[in-house]
Formats: sequence, structure tokens, C-alpha cells
Amino acid sequence: MAAASEHTVLQFVAPSSTASATTPVLTARIHPLVIFNVCDCFVRRPDSAERVIGTLLGSILPDGTVDIRNSYAVPHNESSDQVAVDIDYHHNMLASHLKVNPKEVMVGWYSTGFGVNGGSALIHDFYAREATNPVHLTVDTGFTNGEGTIKAFVSSNLSLGDRQLAAQFQEIPVDLRMVEAERVGFDVLKATSVDKLPNDLEGMELTMERLLTLINDVYKYVDSVVEGQTSPDNNIGRFIADAVASLPKLPPQVFDNLVNDSLQDQLLLLYLSSITRTQLSLAEKLNTAAQML
Repeated sequence: MAAASEHTVLQFVAPSSTASATTPVLTARIHPLVIFNVCDCFVRRPDSAERVIGTLLGSILPDGTVDIRNSYAVPHNESSDQVAVDIDYHHNMLASHLKVNPKEVMVGWYSTGFGVNGGSALIHDFYAREATNPVHLTVDTGFTNGEGTIKAFVSSNLSLGDRQLAAQFQEIPVDLRMVEAERVGFDVLKATSVDKLPNDLEGMELTMERLLTLINDVYKYVDSVVEGQTSPDNNIGRFIADAVASLPKLPPQVFDNLVNDSLQDQLLLLYLSSITRTQLSLAEKLNTAAQML
């Protein structure tokens, strides 16, 4: 597909009353695999490409939330006034994904960069013909604001009679769902530079520090409510009660033993994996030496 850019693009950074009545305000729930895939595709892009685009896969939940769980890159060429997308590649990849997981359908597309432009409007027009009300996800791999900003948009056309005036991109809320192990990797991706990747023990330490900070915040909130400094919130109280009820009712010594046993199991796995890597390295060197002889 090749198309010339004659679009005027309007970008709204937050839901507002100016949004078209035909464009519902949605929420995009993004799984971390999608962000990792986008960053990996950006690193592997051709030298001449300024950004990468791709298709988003997932499902529409009953409450209207767009659940984005997977993605794949789509080759394209882009200039100041023209965009060409490899439609055959896109259709072949989509068919392959549907064979593996028919429940994951096309829900939109992604691009790297900060915000949208005229080329984005052309690409969105193509995906609008492929899916109903597609979501456009942008990942700022250039760290424009000092971090990898993630935004999601839906689009509608502003028209006067039969004449289309502009393409309006309305930003929608983004909900990133991830477990602690995924959050450690995501925090590394968001930083502009890191000295080294955290190992398992360092990741566990960061997780425990974050947990301790959250517990201290809960203590401060409860003390503030008890002393009358803060008005109570039933929803927060219900969340705290559910968290406390989820803890196992065990004597402190038994609980400490379980934590220590789990830590020892993890250390044992690290030790075994280290031995395995060493053995594989020795085997590779011996095979290389045998071939040279």
C-alpha cells in the first residue's frame, strides 16, 4: 500500500469535551510483552528507518477495555509525503497468529516516536479498514521527555459536509499490567541509561524495597485516619482488608522458615544454572579444540 500524505492531524493529549461523539473513550490495557516487542523491533530496524510500526493483537473486554497482549512488526517505507506498508506481510503474519491463537484479533497498531504525524494518519486509515475503531499505540524510544513515554490514541475524522478537514487523534488512558519481575525489566527500559542489568538477587532486593515503601505508606495512611487528620475512604479500607486477609495465618517462626526455604531454593537454582553454563562453556571449548586437532 502506498499513499500520499494530505492529512491535517489534530492531537488531543487528554480526553476532553471536544472529542467526537462517535468516538467512545476507551482504556488500553497493555501487557509488558508488547512493549518489549516494540523496543526489540526498534533496535533491529534498518539503518535508514526512523521509526517502526506494527500490528497490535488482543481482544475487546465486555467493559470496552482494549486488552493488548501481543504484537508483530510490519515492514514499511515512509517519507515526508508518502507511506508504503507491506500489506501482504501483514496479512500473512495475522493469519499465522490467528491459527495459533484465534482469540487474539487485531485491535490496532503501534509506532515508535513521540506523538502522531501526517504519516500516522495514513497508516491509521489502513488499519481502520482492517479493524473497528483501532487503537494507535506510541512508544517514545527517543526519550523525548527523559523516559520512554507510552501513549494510546483513537482517531476520528473531522468533516464539513462531504469534505474531510482533519484526522483527530484523541488520547485514551493507558493501563500497564505487569508482575514485579516484569516491572524490573520495564524500569530498566524506561531509564535513559543503566550501568548494568540487575541480577535475580538485585531484582528481589528492589522488589522488597518497593514492598517496604508501600507498607510504610499504608501505615502512615492508617495512622492519619485514626488520628482524624485524613477522612476515611471505604475503597482503600477494603483494599487494605483484602491484602491483610490474603496473608497466611501462620506463627512467625513458621513464616520465617517458609521464606528462608524459598530463598534457599532460589539460590540453589542460581547455583545449578551457573554450573550448567560453566559445563556448556567447557564443552564448547573442548569441541573447538578437538576440531582444531
